[in-house]
Amino acid sequence: MKAQHIIFPSPDIIELEEFEFDITDLGKTDIAIETEFSIVSTGTELAILKGIESWAPLPFVPGYGSIGKIIAMGKAIKQLKIGDRVFTFGKHTSHGLTSVLTLPVPDGLDSLEAVITRMAAVSITANRVSQAELGDYVSIFGLGLVGNLSAQLFALQGCEVIGIDISQSRLDLAKKCGIKHTINPLEEDINKEIYAITNGEMCSSVIEATGLPSVAEQAITCAGVLGELILLGSPREEYQTNLTDFLNRSHLMTHGCITIKGALEWRFPVKRNTISKHSIERNLEIIFKFIQGNKLKVSNLITHVLSPSKCKEAYEGLKNNKDEYIGVIFDWKK
Repeated sequence: MKAQHIIFPSPDIIELEEFEFDITDLGKTDIAIETEFSIVSTGTELAILKGIESWAPLPFVPGYGSIGKIIAMGKAIKQLKIGDRVFTFGKHTSHGLTSVLTLPVPDGLDSLEAVITRMAAVSITANRVSQAELGDYVSIFGLGLVGNLSAQLFALQGCEVIGIDISQSRLDLAKKCGIKHTINPLEEDINKEIYAITNGEMCSSVIEATGLPSVAEQAITCAGVLGELILLGSPREEYQTNLTDFLNRSHLMTHGCITIKGALEWRFPVKRNTISKHSIERNLEIIFKFIQGNKLKVSNLITHVLSPSKCKEAYEGLKNNKDEYIGVIFDWKK
């Protein structure tokens, strides 16, 4: 059958391409999906578009997560059936195959909101690796989609959350999502504000959600004694600095003895097992419940629902108009 997908043929080039989708010879564990919605992972996909992601050489079909309906499946699939509405790690494509992880979407959960689960699964990794406990102060640097969701998840955990971003519109959006404290570094001194909010304790956990090494260098100064810096964003580009002070904040007790942790979601197994408490599968199911119960506020995070034919507009907006383009979703029914 004829299908379409978004493709990056070369750096900074975006196209909607037609291809032939064949479901006549599926593997035993393959599942063929007709996509309803797919969500953009801004940092990752813009990096791919620039041609700087080594694991995604161009030409490349981007995409991170999608919601769709099963139209065919391999003989080994027993827990699902044709017609089921499912969540997948799908690409930006009208039709696709998946065999990584496919979960049924709970009845009553809107597909447009359910697809946000993909990005919340990135955010929740910070919670999983963090030592933050009830009542602790946690600061989040960067309030894009991943950072905002991370802030909300720490608030649900009973933490006092401080959101930090240079975009006032993102700070306002965080407040709408229930984040009590916000700081704009262009207008306020971050360390002084955090010192005041925390009564001098500073933060037990600091989450760096931008992927910018320069921000991580600033963020670690906001951690309290024996606190932690969690790298939720993926650093991608070169940054030159003198690392001595940064490392001393981790090495020396007089500088805080800060623990630095990575929080890439793939550190956990994809599916449940008897060895690890946490898995991507379990995280996703918990997030479904949070969204369905309106504990995780996602409707305000969806800023653009676009036809795939407007893919160039979507990526240009994400690249050049970050105040307005936060949650961008492609509607494959349009």
